[in-house]
Amino acid sequence: MIFKTLSSIAASAVLATGTMLAATGTAQADERFTLAHAMPPEHIFHPTSEKFMEALGEGFEVEYHPGGDLGDWTSLFEQAMQGAVPMTMTFAATEFDPRLNIFAAGYIVDSWEQARKMYGPNGAMIPVYDEILSDLDMKLVGVLPVDFGGYAIRKGVGAVPLDLPAEGNGIKVRVPGLEIAIKRYELLGFSPVPMPFAELYTALQLGTVDGRTFGPPPEIWQMRDVLETYVYSKDYFEHAYWLVNKSWWDDLSDEDRAKMQTAVDTAVSWAWDEAKTISDKTLEDIRGAGINVVEFNDEQLAAVKKIVYEQEWPFLEKIVGPETTAALKAAAGVE
Repeated sequence: MIFKTLSSIAASAVLATGTMLAATGTAQADERFTLAHAMPPEHIFHPTSEKFMEALGEGFEVEYHPGGDLGDWTSLFEQAMQGAVPMTMTFAATEFDPRLNIFAAGYIVDSWEQARKMYGPNGAMIPVYDEILSDLDMKLVGVLPVDFGGYAIRKGVGAVPLDLPAEGNGIKVRVPGLEIAIKRYELLGFSPVPMPFAELYTALQLGTVDGRTFGPPPEIWQMRDVLETYVYSKDYFEHAYWLVNKSWWDDLSDEDRAKMQTAVDTAVSWAWDEAKTISDKTLEDIRGAGINVVEFNDEQLAAVKKIVYEQEWPFLEKIVGPETTAALKAAAGVE
């Protein structure tokens, strides 16, 4: 029986009675833990969490905290490291280990089929990530798909930069504060402006920046009223880590650990099955909102990939080291 802690009253009742009431009956929880993430109900994290809790079955008491109740995604990454939050869905917080910059490496994959082989169940990148995260006392139990990223131009700019780096010249774009993100958009001809995500919408409204990068379709949809063009460049694949604190995980019984991993696998498989459909629907909604959605032609894509592979990847190696770069290239099949 699964319990989602939604109020202190419910928690008090648990402490008082040592039992858990649900619509289908009463069960004694054997293992109590927190699952937290920072995303709203519309994000794939939420239905995936629900699938996990449904699949988990009896014998567990899950305190579920969506929507940033326990902190933003960076904070949750750190809390999982410390064991304060045993389980979370979050992204690569590179400040804790620069090797995690491989999360944002350009053009590892550029199709959903490739993405699933790389990041999905039993994907080639799972052991690469798990080795890094293990050094932070975390275990990667699954990787969740979000979508391919691209860059968008705000209303009033009138630019559709596709022939890069020439057409990126003079266009100020917000980038996340990752070294690899800044370098990529410098190489592609833009003027990158590192900026916290929380400041992005206002910056687009005021014209502080001309556009934004590292934008998967759900984020473009959220900012649709200030954007006019979306270049679905697929220069990276946004994915999320489903993490547990390793010390906590190792202390579980073999039986509980196996049950949790099976439930995670069930939910992760569901997320990958649904992700492409969700992506297509979101892109359709973006077009319906009047935003011009474009993609590179073959020649433009080849030019951008050449820049990324020949100039960005050597820069990445300086950040993450040759061993991690070699593991990434081997997993991605990149020479």
